Amino acid sequence: MTLVEFLHPLRDAGMRTLCLATMYYSQRYQSIESMTVEGLRANLKRARVPRADKLNLADTLSKSAPFVDTIGKEGNRFLWALTDAGKEEIRKTLNLPAKDIEIENDVSSIEGLIAKISGDDVKDYLSESVKCLQVNALRASVVFLWSGAVKKIRDDAFACGALNVTTAVQKHEPKAKPITKADDLVLVKEATLLLASQDLGLFDKNQRSVLESCLDLRNRCGHPGKYKVGPKRVSGFIEDVIGIVFG
Repeated sequence: MTLVEFLHPLRDAGMRTLCLATMYYSQRYQSIESMTVEGLRANLKRARVPRADKLNLADTLSKSAPFVDTIGKEGNRFLWALTDAGKEEIRKTLNLPAKDIEIENDVSSIEGLIAKISGDDVKDYLSESVKCLQVNALRASVVFLWSGAVKKIRDDAFACGALNVTTAVQKHEPKAKPITKADDLVLVKEATLLLASQDLGLFDKNQRSVLESCLDLRNRCGHPGKYKVGPKRVSGFIEDVIGIVFG
């Protein structure tokens, strides 16, 4: 995730929030614990923040207590760093979880995806997935993200033409009824849908294989049992689904 993507939800926020969020991103994702005003300005310009080269950032930071503080100097320039209060302020503003960097990154990735897609049904599933991530309901998050992905796969498959998608589905499920509308694909097994989607050219063999692994995880998370998925496994799942289905 780039700084541009991280700041996108805050594009209408005030300059103090943009500064705090930029410092948060640098610390959390780039291991940069502090920066000068000049370093902050360079990051804001890199993120295409309007008029970043003309803003009085020193004044903004000096008025941002208790969220920032100086921790020393680099030459004759003050080094500024977020305080714990500043980190909490940005997590609260962006609805980011407090503990796991993997989950925090996943929340931002899915929110960035939501901003780019138009289908309301898919957006709703992805939004539910984010809400689950934010309260550490990892299994539920997997289920909702997969539901959104399957909805998009069905729509993309049907866009290839009713006759083509019927042929592809019946190749793997001969008794399947002819597909006349996208909703007919709800009756098709998801494993069959993935195979048919490969035949339609939506995925190659390797992508289909990865998605089959994602389907296996979804099934383990969606069915009653003792299996508990960890944040790293969920991050891999999210990266694969977003990269293949929505990429």
